[in-house]
Amino acid sequence: MRNRSALVIVDLQNDFCPGGSLPVPEGDRTVPVVNRYMDFFRAAGVPAFFTRDWHPAKTVHFKGFGGTWPPHCVQWTDGARFHPELRIPDDAVIITKGESPKEDSYSGFDGHDAEGQTLEAVLNEKGITHIYLGGLATDYCVRVTALDGIRKGFKVTVLLDAIKGVELKPGDSDRALEEMMAKGADTTTIDEIELV
Repeated sequence: MRNRSALVIVDLQNDFCPGGSLPVPEGDRTVPVVNRYMDFFRAAGVPAFFTRDWHPAKTVHFKGFGGTWPPHCVQWTDGARFHPELRIPDDAVIITKGESPKEDSYSGFDGHDAEGQTLEAVLNEKGITHIYLGGLATDYCVRVTALDGIRKGFKVTVLLDAIKGVELKPGDSDRALEEMMAKGADTTTIDEIELV
């Protein structure tokens, strides 16, 4: 049933788009597609969730402190803001993750809403059993969020035209998609989507 579905958009933030400190190639091209999904789901009465990285300046996630990545999405910086063309409804739930200086926190399920509830708790509270997933990056935060969602018992559909990968190694995004699908995720596009 459509009222048991939710749209979850992962980390569509300035630092992950061209011009940011950790740009996903063509990451900004997902924005107009996500906006189309937003219109589609709102018309169906489906709630929207937007996750964001919200890192402290010093964290094991960053290269300077033993991690993999250059500094990105540091709290209160312009790079941590959502892409300016992303249309976020007033009633959307913002899920914040990556605040701990001691954890990577790739998954949206590591985050919490403004009241401190986890993504899983909010989804369960709303009776949601099926999440439609898009955002950045396919091979990291989208992948881990999808796998966590499946592990926690949610049906997961990946929005193929609303994701892009960072591709540290060529083929990472394809491998990530294969893994998500092998674990039980479905896929769709804006031209194929149907809510049941």
